[in-house]
Amino acid sequence: MSPRTFARRFDEEVGVSPGRWLIQQRVDRARHLLESTDLAVDEIAGQVGFATGASLRQHLHAAIGVTPLAYRRTFRGAALATGAASTLSRPDGGG
Repeated sequence: MSPRTFARRFDEEVGVSPGRWLIQQRVDRARHLLESTDLAVDEIAGQVGFATGASLRQHLHAAIGVTPLAYRRTFRGAALATGAASTLSRPDGGG
């Protein structure tokens, strides 16, 4: 199968080009790492397949409209608020 035929069929089945799909996968993985680790942005970029932290910042901003650090701050703030609320409402009265 030629690269052109592959790209056309991939787009027909998945709805995006192979390159766009790959970027989406990398951004999704980077979001997970931003949420769950304290790794530096450059380190996350390398782990998910972006050449530089700047490239990760560009693609994440294009996808969701925020920088990696802003995303991490927002997510961590929501997680802390949720954690505090669940601690206050524990049925055993703890917290």
